[in-house]
Amino acid sequence: MLRKRLCSIVLLLSMLFVFAACGTDTINTADLTEPQDSVVTDLVSAEKDTDIQEESETPVELDENSSFEVHYLDVGQADAALVLCDDKTMLIDGGNPGDSSLIAAYLKKHSISHLDYVICSHAHDDHVGGLPGALSVATAGAVYAPKTGNDIKSYQSFKSKAQAQGLTIQNPVPGSSIKFGSSTVAFLGPITENSSDLNNTSIVLKITYGETSFLFTGDAEREEEQDILAKNYDLSATVLKVGHHGSENSTSYVFLREIMPKYAIISVGDNNYGHPTEEALSRLRDADVKVYRTDLQGDIIVKSNGKKVTVAPSKNANIETNTTVKQKEETSPAVVGAPVPQEQKQELAQSQEATHSYIANSNTGKLHYAGCYSVDRMKESNKVYMTCTRSEALARGYSPCKNCNP
Repeated sequence: MLRKRLCSIVLLLSMLFVFAACGTDTINTADLTEPQDSVVTDLVSAEKDTDIQEESETPVELDENSSFEVHYLDVGQADAALVLCDDKTMLIDGGNPGDSSLIAAYLKKHSISHLDYVICSHAHDDHVGGLPGALSVATAGAVYAPKTGNDIKSYQSFKSKAQAQGLTIQNPVPGSSIKFGSSTVAFLGPITENSSDLNNTSIVLKITYGETSFLFTGDAEREEEQDILAKNYDLSATVLKVGHHGSENSTSYVFLREIMPKYAIISVGDNNYGHPTEEALSRLRDADVKVYRTDLQGDIIVKSNGKKVTVAPSKNANIETNTTVKQKEETSPAVVGAPVPQEQKQELAQSQEATHSYIANSNTGKLHYAGCYSVDRMKESNKVYMTCTRSEALARGYSPCKNCNP
């Protein structure tokens, strides 16, 4: 009897142990919390793009053979930058549609047949326009763009060129990063997107190379800047690509104060918007930032050794760049600072007749800016591509289009 009782007790204890063990593996779906859902989302995101990593604040130890440079290309009233790090290549924007041949030629000139990354900051003609040209002469490893697209011909051509290479356009997640040679590319924006305001869908990214860093802002305006500031990202940068060609609504004081760049690059050309505006230039002056401009200085190449950067414009290296053209004409040397040397006066006169990308119609004899809507309706066989000064274009017998007034 006693033996039976002992056996019963042992059996009961064994059953309780088994039930307890099984209970530890059982999840009540009612107990799932929001953090668990977030983890699943992160894992799915990581599976889609294993190249994206969490941003790291620790600088990478640079190899003695490592190198880094950014070519801010003169594409008129548009944006395009070629970034080279070690043996890796990245193209950020491609100028207007008429700049496709210019971008293609520049890549060929530097023997670039593969771009590791192609980034369309946002779906406006003056940023996406020349990317189809790049994808026509170079393969790409990955292509990035905001979620918000556009029905315009240049953006659709960009998508088609990417698809032809078997690439899916990726939408970078703010706070994520990718490795780019010995540098790190951190995506900071857009935080939110509104299809009615493409400027504020701009991809904003920061490239860190050693102790130097480069911030690219597309056409982001004050609203997107505020969204990014609210995330408390580290925005400090050695070189700033000024937002929206130096518009009044970009590069706000609070945003600039977080960046505190030593140098600023303004990609701009002849335009009817007043870019760069006095408001933007004034903020850069107040922050004691050295400004370089593609409309006055052509292509601008910035190199870094990981500790400091050097800036080399293709022309007019010593010209005054932090005032509007109107100010240059009206302000006396006493107000600007030291007397302007005769050599600099000559440089200024030459720079005011800057080179631009034009497309002429061989049939009508009209000269257009590359971004003019008339160009889209022009037969390809009638298009004459040229990069020259306005005077040179007119000297070839073309007359200005009345719509874009080049």
